[in-house]
Amino acid sequence: MSADCIFCAIVDGEIPGNVVYEDEDVLAFLDANPLAKGHTLVIPKAHHETLGDLPGDLGAAIGRVATELAPAVEAAVDADGTTVAFNNGEAAGQEVPHVHCHVVPRFDGDGYGPIHALFGAGPELDDDEIATIGDAIRDEQ
Repeated sequence: MSADCIFCAIVDGEIPGNVVYEDEDVLAFLDANPLAKGHTLVIPKAHHETLGDLPGDLGAAIGRVATELAPAVEAAVDADGTTVAFNNGEAAGQEVPHVHCHVVPRFDGDGYGPIHALFGAGPELDDDEIATIGDAIRDEQ
């Protein structure tokens, strides 16, 4: 646990949270500043700042819980779908330095668009550049 982490304080019960799921390793609660009604956060109970810090089994547990919660959230708020995403690191918009998965209900006509809308036009890469990037990613694992 991190003494100055708001999510750790929710896990410890120091700050109230509207918990919708809990097991030994994972906690899910409604976002206090929701992007849509039913916006839910899925977090590891143990403090890990980014996905790179997260052990694989814990990442799998978060994914399993998000997978189970998405249809439950949709049904609870009569949503037409969900966007499920991580902001990983400050440059990506992560505001709380504790890994968290967003399960955001989506509604036809909500105007938000797909996740691709965040980026606009992507870079123009040729096949060689894509292959080089693929090689670099494989080398880093």
